[in-house]
Amino acid sequence: MAKKATPRRQKLLRTLLAVLVVLALAGTLLFTAFRRQVDTMEYPCRYSEYVEYYAGKYNIDPLILYSFIRTESNFNPNAQSNVKSKIAPTEPLTFDDLYDPETNIRFGTYFVSYCLLRYQRDLATAAAAYHSGWGTVDDLLAQSEYSADGKTLDHYPYPQMRQYVRKITHSYQRYQEIYNQ
Repeated sequence: MAKKATPRRQKLLRTLLAVLVVLALAGTLLFTAFRRQVDTMEYPCRYSEYVEYYAGKYNIDPLILYSFIRTESNFNPNAQSNVKSKIAPTEPLTFDDLYDPETNIRFGTYFVSYCLLRYQRDLATAAAAYHSGWGTVDDLLAQSEYSADGKTLDHYPYPQMRQYVRKITHSYQRYQEIYNQ
């Protein structure tokens, strides 16, 4: 026959159970706070004054711009790019201007916005065009094995294009999960 728990033992068990519940809750809260901090470090929103301004000017979700910036340079102002010299041949830019975050964000936002408008705001197709050029994407859209509707890409024949589109769309999804809570 099992021994009946004494009142002292019952109190000790209740106290132990209460402590375990409190520790579990504290651990959950700490993990959640730590996870949020890790997420925001992995998916930062740097240069927000420029991103927010140009996102508003071109009517783009700022999280899309953060996704492009993260993919293109990981917010490193010293990252190399030759795109801007092709976009603004009439502006008196110097080589050093290419490393200015505002200049990069201004031209990048213009280019992203143009790609989004050209491809009916389909992020994946716009990202493919940003990466590989409008001519390449337009040629692919004309081929039924890559586009069922001739407006958006369903498949990406080039590994670099496919990887770039996946990075952009995944980053955008993560930015939405983290910042649209």
